[in-house]
Amino acid sequence: KVLWTVLVTMLGYASSLPVGEDALCTAEELAKYRIIFTGKWSQTAFPKQYPLYRPPAQWSSLLGVTHSSDYSMWKKNEYASNGVRDFAEKGEAWALMKEIEEAGEKIQSVHGIFSAPAISSGTGQTSTELEVHPRHPLVSFVVRIVPSPDWFVGIDSLNLCERGHWMDEVSVDLFPYDAGTDSGFTFSSPNFATIPQDTVTEITCSSPSHPANSFYYPKLKILPPIAQVTMVKLKKSQLGLSVPFINLPAKSNEIIDTVS
Repeated sequence: KVLWTVLVTMLGYASSLPVGEDALCTAEELAKYRIIFTGKWSQTAFPKQYPLYRPPAQWSSLLGVTHSSDYSMWKKNEYASNGVRDFAEKGEAWALMKEIEEAGEKIQSVHGIFSAPAISSGTGQTSTELEVHPRHPLVSFVVRIVPSPDWFVGIDSLNLCERGHWMDEVSVDLFPYDAGTDSGFTFSSPNFATIPQDTVTEITCSSPSHPANSFYYPKLKILPPIAQVTMVKLKKSQLGLSVPFINLPAKSNEIIDTVS
């Protein structure tokens, strides 16, 4: 009787422990998605200091990973790894890929790495395919803003499994982030290492609050999305097929004069 009481108590305690969202995924074994990255960095939307040459506005290649909650590529308000620093500052992926591989080997937290080609202008699309697993339903990626000191866009641990089912489609607007490793204010700032290193922060129309900042637009309520990512679940008959260009209309973003 005592043993039974102890067992029931232990089971009750175990059931009350927090469980990661990915651990609850009961979807079919694997799912494949087409990920479409759309650059929206135009001179019309972001006229201030818009890079026209040496180099013109463009996007690096996309580097991403499917993983469990045991792994994190990057997180807002936390310090960027050496791999993320190298990618955000110079577009170099080797250190970041090594970090991903080491995490996969040590704690089996990584299912796969995926990448998509760079975009040679501020606007345009690139795409690739990725595979998720019930134990690895999270997607993270980074794309460097070129040129910039250490600015990037990306997603941190987006869960594609919802209520035990793989989502058919999901779209996310993307905004610029500062990796916290370079103190440049403008797209063309020279290398100026941040010592000590700062955390990853979102760049907004008012932060950093400095007129020299390339994204400083005090008349706006919020920055318009500088990019967008869409992930579409593929059926077996769709594997390897291209996805049509997605073009969404821009929304007005200016503050009404009567609003403080």
